[in-house]
Amino acid sequence: MVRAGPGGVRIVVPAAWGPARPGPGRWPAGRRVVTLGSGTGKLARRTHAEKGAAVTTGTEEPVVAILAEEWDAIDTLARGLGDAEWEMPSECPGWTVRDLLSHLIGIERVLLGDPPPPPLDPLPPHVENEVGARNEAWVAARRAQSGPAVLEEFRAVTARRVAELRSLPPARFDEIGPSPVGEVPYREFMNVRVMDSWVHEQDIRVATGRPGHDSGPAAQLSLDRLCSAMPFVVGKQAGAPEGASVRFELHGPLGRQIDVVVRDGRAKAVPSLDEQPTAVLDMAVEVFWRLACGRVDGQAARVAGLVTATGDTELAFRVLDAMAFMI
Repeated sequence: MVRAGPGGVRIVVPAAWGPARPGPGRWPAGRRVVTLGSGTGKLARRTHAEKGAAVTTGTEEPVVAILAEEWDAIDTLARGLGDAEWEMPSECPGWTVRDLLSHLIGIERVLLGDPPPPPLDPLPPHVENEVGARNEAWVAARRAQSGPAVLEEFRAVTARRVAELRSLPPARFDEIGPSPVGEVPYREFMNVRVMDSWVHEQDIRVATGRPGHDSGPAAQLSLDRLCSAMPFVVGKQAGAPEGASVRFELHGPLGRQIDVVVRDGRAKAVPSLDEQPTAVLDMAVEVFWRLACGRVDGQAARVAGLVTATGDTELAFRVLDAMAFMI
């Protein structure tokens, strides 16, 4: 299904890059590109060079450096997992910690042009669409492997991807093509890959009780993209009325205040409000991304005391229940 997103950007909601709803379905629209200095890029390149990746003298696209950094962070996290932790269930339906890494392997191997595994028959109950079935085949093919073996493949595949991306001419990143968020420049698609990878890293951290990597370029890019979709959530998903305003108060690393107001029939993010917000939702950054990515629903968050709503609580709860836009 395609829905109108913030600023008129198209969002492919349930059908892209994940097995089921809620959980590993995919990603929000948004057009913000994070630009980094050279320091982060150099750090990421050095780390992959140490792994034996063929580092070329190609493009200096910032998003490539961020991807490399994110995949290194996942590698570092996964290296410390014990045997039992690989088998822990995640908040993505039907997937363990090992399955999350298998999913990332499958996506990057698709982008490398590797042949897919045979389709599954029958499909498990958490798979609800064709794209999910393709993703599940990559995951199922690795269920008999140990976590460390899957990690070794992840290292090899991401090293190939980083080398390939660095070999691309700059013009390639301007080319328009298909992605989970519609027809966009390849650069934008790679920003989506950063967010997908970061969110699944956080899925692993939530499942294993290992919080971390909640700041830095990949976290910043990912949170920016999620925040950019809040007008879509408030206006389209929750149907906030004309003149209503909603404030999201996010606490913790990369915490921020997001103000959304409905004017002329359209919800827009604004730097500040002229008066007190109609409704306020107060939560930690981790709770925010878990709600937005469908890992926890609004009612469960309320019952657990993870979110505080003030002002027009009926509107606040409606927005809260509508936040799972990435499914």
